[in-house]
Amino acid sequence: MSTTSVAHLIPECADRPGDDPIFALNALATRRAEAGEDVLNSTLGALMKDDGRLAVMPSFFAAVQAISREQAAAYAPISGPPVFLNAVVQDLFEGGPLAAHAVAAATPGGTGACHHAIVNFLEPGQELLTTSYFWGPYGILAHHTRRGCRTFRMFRADGGLDTGALAAALDRHVEKQGRALVVMNTPCHNPTGYSLDDDDWSRLVDVLAAAARRAPVTLLLDQAYAKYAAPGPKGWLGHVERLLGQVTVLFAWSASKAFTQYGSRIGACVAVEADPAERAAIKNALGYSCRGTWSNCNHLGMLAVARLLTDRDLRRRSEEERDELRRLLSARVQAFNALAGARGLSYPRYEGGFFVTVFTPDADATMRSMQEEGVFVVPLDGAVRVAICATPVVRIPRLVDALARGVRAAGG
Repeated sequence: MSTTSVAHLIPECADRPGDDPIFALNALATRRAEAGEDVLNSTLGALMKDDGRLAVMPSFFAAVQAISREQAAAYAPISGPPVFLNAVVQDLFEGGPLAAHAVAAATPGGTGACHHAIVNFLEPGQELLTTSYFWGPYGILAHHTRRGCRTFRMFRADGGLDTGALAAALDRHVEKQGRALVVMNTPCHNPTGYSLDDDDWSRLVDVLAAAARRAPVTLLLDQAYAKYAAPGPKGWLGHVERLLGQVTVLFAWSASKAFTQYGSRIGACVAVEADPAERAAIKNALGYSCRGTWSNCNHLGMLAVARLLTDRDLRRRSEEERDELRRLLSARVQAFNALAGARGLSYPRYEGGFFVTVFTPDADATMRSMQEEGVFVVPLDGAVRVAICATPVVRIPRLVDALARGVRAAGG
């Protein structure tokens, strides 16, 4: 028997990392807690109750029980059941004019929607453009599909979105690639917690529209955390309407956070395009990508979400349950803002959402200092990400104290 080592993996796949860094940190925190240590785990992006249990919405399971076994067990249409897709479009646009220009395809969570955006709106070898702080899997999705990921500086000195940096980067993309895909995660940006305000949106639209006069520009709005934004009107809808006919706008819609169904993998890629022929081509392309990757999605989950969005009683129940979870999260956000401000921590405007990012001169040093106290956060470039969603309100003081000491230990 030969003992000669033969590499069957193709070279570019031979050195893939074995675990996601965030899940690895979560596993380390879990092991230390199981060993009896008093651990505060602020790493994982799932909304936890103050007693440490996963927050779930009972209305989802009520919707599941109303679906027959035969329906649930059958194949879903490749692009998703029309009742689900129509419900998602109405949920996004609240019956406004954008709905008439929208097409959609079901995806396994918002991640699948990001995948479809990358493979259908960028050529192999081209790069997406996103903020300097971003959700790491954007880069993984791009690399895995033989595309790239480039960033622009996210914040100006005054804390607002740096649309000047975006404009410069976008010019380079248009010049080099002849097209651009801009990925924005708002509201409740992961990892910073930042939500675009009206001024940010106005300047963003101006920049995108100017670039679109030179080349095809697509904007992907990742709205995974939108249901947990600070209450108020959806002013961004009017700004997106200004882009109609100039920029194709995609939405990554996800039930993972909206209905606390992280494991059900229910999402959609929704495209808004003014030109009917282009809109039809996009619909076909999204469906083709579904068939070429996961084929079809969780039928039971999609039918349940469709019921939650269209059945009056179930929708009311789900909104009441989500309001309760939003209040739970809001109490933590307010506590963090009050304590972190008093301790002089530097972080972006934070009004709602699962995460906030605290700036530090050395993220690894801050993380190590905090881990010595049993407090776990995620290191970034020049900051640490804090999962407020997983941190009970009574433990926010401990979290802020550890953050302040960690930043100080890093020389901040």
